[in-house]
Amino acid sequence: MTDPVRAIADAVLYEGYVLWPYRRSALKNAQRWTFGGVFPRAHAEARAAGDDPWVMQTQCLVEGDGSTRLSVAVRWLHVVWRQAVDAGGQEVDAVGDQLTWEEAVEREAGFAPVPIGELAAGLQTPIAIPAGREVERVADAGALVRSWEPLTGSVRVEAESATRGALRVTVRIQNTTPWAGGPREAALRRTFCSTHTVLRVRGGSFVSMTDPPPWLDAAARACDNVGTWPVLVGEEGQRDTLLSSPIILSDYPRIAPESPGDLFDGGEIDQLLILNILSLTDAEKAEMRASDPRAREILDRTEALSPEELMNLHGAIREWQVRAG
Repeated sequence: MTDPVRAIADAVLYEGYVLWPYRRSALKNAQRWTFGGVFPRAHAEARAAGDDPWVMQTQCLVEGDGSTRLSVAVRWLHVVWRQAVDAGGQEVDAVGDQLTWEEAVEREAGFAPVPIGELAAGLQTPIAIPAGREVERVADAGALVRSWEPLTGSVRVEAESATRGALRVTVRIQNTTPWAGGPREAALRRTFCSTHTVLRVRGGSFVSMTDPPPWLDAAARACDNVGTWPVLVGEEGQRDTLLSSPIILSDYPRIAPESPGDLFDGGEIDQLLILNILSLTDAEKAEMRASDPRAREILDRTEALSPEELMNLHGAIREWQVRAG
């Protein structure tokens, strides 16, 4: 069975990863990684607009005591450059049926469950990912060379009393990757992209930051969330898991059960996107396949849908309600 919390977190992680029409040449995909970016500090401080932050902070409330245990998982995408080279090792635009373009790999940092009472002085874990390179041979045509830049930074978690019976938890993510300057596109390769945080408690409960109880309203409003919005996730009424997302969500967001898989745009309607994919020309489908492995998976999955599965996307009534006139 699919973990519903993981499904929502993955949808956030890949929101905007590549957009319809899922091709490298599409204008929509000229600028990627638009949500949840935590940029190198030097790059962020050099931008007068202040639109590329180097810090992301979550603050939330937990009803519990010092023995309540908290775990934290920070997840993000690390941009990978996929360069096609021919059999002689020369850089080319394509090899086989794969284009030179960007991909991404998932990264994660955080803490195993720890008593909140031990977090008064703070607990910090470093992020230190070295630069790397991998080569994938493509028959006799050449190879795909995937490379990535280093990332350094930290995740820090603290807890303090907010009001009687409630603790304020702070998770602060910083990107201190060295940066000597250059275009924003290059800085993105040293950025924590699509960053979000999943927090879980044992022996306590998170407070809804969207709709806190009256006695915790002031404490909730005093929380300072920077570049992120914490919401309750899981089954309706559960309060043991919180997703702090760079995309504004309501408490207990859901993936529609009729959805055949992620299309990297939770704000769109699956049926319309799928019908648009099926209407692509053969040349457009070939470029979609060549642009990105995940785009290829979307196309293969879409073309394999049965008529019944397509009809299921037409709409569903979740529950009937009678309202007074």
